[in-house]
Amino acid sequence: MKITRVLLIVAAVAPLITLSGCQLNPKKQVLAASESQVQLRSIQTRVFESSDKNKVMRSAISTLQDLDFIVDNADLLLGSVSGTKFGKSGTKMYQLKMTVSVRPRGGKQMVVRANAQYNLEAIEDPKPYQDFFTALGKSLFLTAQQVD
Repeated sequence: MKITRVLLIVAAVAPLITLSGCQLNPKKQVLAASESQVQLRSIQTRVFESSDKNKVMRSAISTLQDLDFIVDNADLLLGSVSGTKFGKSGTKMYQLKMTVSVRPRGGKQMVVRANAQYNLEAIEDPKPYQDFFTALGKSLFLTAQQVD
C-alpha cells in the first residue's frame, strides 16, 4: 500500500518536473534567433555571376587549398566541399573547418555559402568569410580570364 502510494506521487510529480524545464513560449526564442541567423547567413553567402557550377566548385576547392585547408570531401553533384586546417596558436593546437556549398540561382548566377568552425564552435566573425570570398572572387576572375 505504501509502495503504491509512493509510485502514485512519483507518477504525478515527474511530469511537472519534466515540463518545468521546457520553454513556455518557443516563438519568442525563434524570433530572437532569426535576426542573428539572417545576419550570419548574409555574411556567409555571396552570389557570383557564373552559370558553370563545375568551374565555381573547382575554384572553391582551389581557394580552400590556397588558404592552407586540406580538402576532406568534395561532391560536385551536391555542390559541396569541406576542408580542414590545423594550426597552433601559442601553445594550443586548433582546428579550423570550412564547408562551402554552391547552388545555381537562375540561369547565370551561383550562390556560394561558406560555413566555418573553430574547434567545433561556429565562427560568426565576418573577417574569415570576407577573406575566403575575396580569394574566391579573384580565383573566379582569373579563371574567367584564363590566367593560371
